[in-house]
Amino acid sequence: MAEPIILPPRLDLSSVPAVLANLKSRPDGDTLVLDAAHVGHFGALGLQMVLAAAKTAGNRLQMVNVSDKALAQLHCMGMTPEKICEVAR
Repeated sequence: MAEPIILPPRLDLSSVPAVLANLKSRPDGDTLVLDAAHVGHFGALGLQMVLAAAKTAGNRLQMVNVSDKALAQLHCMGMTPEKICEVAR
């Protein structure tokens, strides 16, 4: 498994630029593994960034260790980690 990208506790306007830079620094063809264990706030901008990363990564995106708070917030936006990964296909 590829080295995971540890998502910050708040995935929102304040943190998206740094996460995006990290995503862009990964070599093409690598599987993107997003570790959401510490995410307590999953904002809409964060979701938009993750969806764009999923689309760009194709079949090479995994979300792991998604916190209960992140799951609840994704659910409120009509999403789940599985649906995000489906975007990649």
